Amino acid sequence: MPQSSKSPKPPTPASGSPTQPPTAATSADVARLAGVSRATVSYVLNNAEAVRISEPTRRKVREAAEELGYVPHAAARSLRAGHTRIVLLPTSHVPVGPLYSTFLNELQWGLRRLDYTVVQYGSLGLSGDEAARAWAELRPVAVISLGEITLSAHNVATLKRAGARAVITMGPVSVPGAHALVMDQQEVGARAAAHLVERGHRRIGVVVPQEEGMGLFSDPRLAGARSVEGALIEPVPMAYTEESAAALAARWRGLGLDGVFAYNDEYAMLLMRALQDEGLRIPEDVAVIGADDLLIGRLLRPRLSTVQIEMPTGDHLASLVDRAVREPSEVTERHDLMAARAVPREST
Repeated sequence: MPQSSKSPKPPTPASGSPTQPPTAATSADVARLAGVSRATVSYVLNNAEAVRISEPTRRKVREAAEELGYVPHAAARSLRAGHTRIVLLPTSHVPVGPLYSTFLNELQWGLRRLDYTVVQYGSLGLSGDEAARAWAELRPVAVISLGEITLSAHNVATLKRAGARAVITMGPVSVPGAHALVMDQQEVGARAAAHLVERGHRRIGVVVPQEEGMGLFSDPRLAGARSVEGALIEPVPMAYTEESAAALAARWRGLGLDGVFAYNDEYAMLLMRALQDEGLRIPEDVAVIGADDLLIGRLLRPRLSTVQIEMPTGDHLASLVDRAVREPSEVTERHDLMAARAVPREST
């Protein structure tokens, strides 16, 4: 029997075979497996608070969704709600230190508990206009700007036209149209310098970190120190390296300074070690104070004096962000979110 010249048809691949991806589960599949309506599935998986659903039913829906590998479609949910649940947090390229890193981590956890998705966005090198356009492309419901990028009222308007219900700034100054959580660093410098003056030190060096972008924190701290009556302030540039600290310590006697506010505890510990290596006594020759009240500063000898900074909890700030999203027409400005006090120890 002659063979046909036509090639046989390849078999249709089965669902889930290597040549065809498995079909994604739908909310209808979850509803059938859980024995509930699709509306109930939507209420449970979107954490709707307006509808009362028993805990056994919620558990049944979640177990069905997990068994089927069902994941709600973020874009579809956004279309129904009229906005996303994305809170955009531009990532900082400034080494802000353990205190602020912990604070930002707590903020992200607080927002996650309120059912927001936090997206960190690398914005290094962007201007305000460039950043606003790039952020707007993600259609965030809120943007939290840490102040590294200077925003304008025009930038805020760009973000709001793209669907952002709230733009929150945490820098030292407010921006028209944005919610301002003003966390002014001047008080930190003022508390440090005032403490040194109270201890009889008048000629005070203030460490100015040489790392790029650190002016966001160091400039207002220097200004705060300069505001203290009776203090003769001398800015002393220093990078966060042993070599830079050693070079500064080597010329310290020629500066005629009897105290130093070393920007924060990390710079203070680095400089204090270098000063001791030069044969200078702490605090007899040089009184040293840092900031942030890190545990390791209490383990030094002499123990490091510091400025303790009281930050809002991540949950508290997350609730302020949530309120700004829910009430977008009411632009607020808060100045009471950060406090500072000097903690005297042996280094001063």
